[in-house]
Amino acid sequence: MEYNDYICCDFGFMLFLEERMKEYGFGVDVGGTTCKLGLFKTDGTLVEKWEIPTDKSEGGANILRDIVAAVHGKMVAMDISKDEVEGIGIGVPGAVTEDGVVNRCVNVGWGVVPLVKQMEELSGLRVRAANDANIAALGESWMGAGKDFSSILMVTLGTGIGGGIVIGDKILTGFNGSAAEIGHIVVNEDELLQCNCGNHGCIEQYASATGIVMMAHRHLERTDKKTGLSDIEDFTAKDVFDLAKSGDEVALDVVHEVCYMLGKMIATVCNVVNPEAVLIGGGVSKAGSIIVDELMSGFKVGAFHACENTKIELATLGNDAGIYGGVKLVMD
Repeated sequence: MEYNDYICCDFGFMLFLEERMKEYGFGVDVGGTTCKLGLFKTDGTLVEKWEIPTDKSEGGANILRDIVAAVHGKMVAMDISKDEVEGIGIGVPGAVTEDGVVNRCVNVGWGVVPLVKQMEELSGLRVRAANDANIAALGESWMGAGKDFSSILMVTLGTGIGGGIVIGDKILTGFNGSAAEIGHIVVNEDELLQCNCGNHGCIEQYASATGIVMMAHRHLERTDKKTGLSDIEDFTAKDVFDLAKSGDEVALDVVHEVCYMLGKMIATVCNVVNPEAVLIGGGVSKAGSIIVDELMSGFKVGAFHACENTKIELATLGNDAGIYGGVKLVMD
């Protein structure tokens, strides 16, 4: 190759970088009640975040149209042109294939939806999509508690339990987009109640927000111990953890049992994936360090010796993890 050829190659590469390095991007996290949106600069700076209602009528047919309208409205308000926007990255509560097709999102009423194709046609922008727990993991890996680790397992504890695995800044999606569905790892083969997935004894039935409440009721049915849970008509997982922190014996028993199962499940995943760190996020994680402290006993029992010193920490981005992950997804 001659000198002029090198110059042409360098010039072409610089033009490529200039074309790719746009100033803004949008991250979207679709939930059953609201859709969270964030306008970012592509250096990771959050410019503004807001929410719109999730319209689940007509099988969720209006959701993508509403999101695109919100994005376009923000672009007009901020005087941002399409040429300045890298694109939209979106997380949804379901499996997403690599080409952006959603295969059932029960929480929002979707069946099989060619999400990326539809949103690109509606918006005129580049779109990338992934499972919501996966983009939360990507967000934490990029700008949250996982930014100093080469690989992470993200565990989201909310109404259900989700998971995401990020290795070298890339989401492990699996063959058809359903990798890291850790909430449906079976931990109790004797369970009679059915999980939402149709199976029995999934960890989601015990360590999710709804599962913790169920476990607390089971403890109340078989104990004569005095407990503050009896004084709360419709107690929540937060109430269980708050009482446990105050020394309530029954609440502590519930937390011990639930977190032990959670720790063993996390150990099982670590034995397979061997991440550098595990991050605990989702609404239940607001209970704080008590979760990490309590799950360690189960983790130590279940972990292979090479994995037993895996770092386990609380996630730091909270409800914003998904929108951070969304914009990171569209930038990659």
